[in-house]
Amino acid sequence: MTTVASALAQAAPQPANAGLAPRSLRGATAEPAWVRRLLIGSALVFMTLFLFVPLATVFVEAFKKGAAVYLAAITDDDALSAIQLTLIATGISVPLNLVFGVAAAWAITKFDFRGKNVLLTLIDLPFSVSPVIAGLIYVLVFGLQGWFGEWLRAHDLKIIFAVPGIVLATVFVTFPFIARELIPLMQAQGIEQEEAARVLGANGWQIFWRVTLPNIKWALLYGVILCNARAMGEFGAVSVVSGHIRGQTNTMPLHIEIAYNEYQFAAAFAVASLLAALALVTLVLKYVVEQRVKNQKRSVGDRPE
Repeated sequence: MTTVASALAQAAPQPANAGLAPRSLRGATAEPAWVRRLLIGSALVFMTLFLFVPLATVFVEAFKKGAAVYLAAITDDDALSAIQLTLIATGISVPLNLVFGVAAAWAITKFDFRGKNVLLTLIDLPFSVSPVIAGLIYVLVFGLQGWFGEWLRAHDLKIIFAVPGIVLATVFVTFPFIARELIPLMQAQGIEQEEAARVLGANGWQIFWRVTLPNIKWALLYGVILCNARAMGEFGAVSVVSGHIRGQTNTMPLHIEIAYNEYQFAAAFAVASLLAALALVTLVLKYVVEQRVKNQKRSVGDRPE
């Protein structure tokens, strides 16, 4: 019987790819080595010309006239005022967007309600509208000739060409980042854990702090990092609503523009180096947190149904 079974097994038709080694199968679907080298080389050349060289140039020009000139440039009264205003606008807008992003993501992913698609569209609005247009809208609404201009002037309130206008413009251009980072992850996680916590008697705050927040903490931190970087580097909307008042309404990007236009290259590149250093720190933090987010999403995807 064994001999007959062996003969039948040998005589049975074999799959067409049975004799192919796994390496051959991989080779059939992989690109040639010269293609990989060409793509990698092209990417390296592009990044060198458009990223590494300009970034290195900023630091070279910043220290070109020596450390004393560099320190004098970043400790100038106007520069310090620009740094302080940038930190104030960022320190206000990021927490506000943190609250809005979490609330919007919670509402969109955990509840069904009329107008959900409208809310999603509004969240994406700053991605599709130019920041300059956003600044003009605020001028139209809160400027002296705007809709609320007379009322604001009667109550001695100033929004445009003042810190409140800069904060509003910064909030507008940065509020999608946190929400858009949380929504896909929370949709993938579903609502089973929250429902289980509700069945066990937990109230809304307990569910949020003990169930939802631990599951989204890395994605939340990732969104905060992106939001912070965008807030500090914002130029278009802030430029429209600031008025470019030296020592009062100039943020770091605006101060760099003014110094460069006045041929104060050392001062411009000195402050620009601070933003570049911030970008490098943000990039490192982004990479670390991004790996955590990918691991978290992968664990969610591998979770059994």
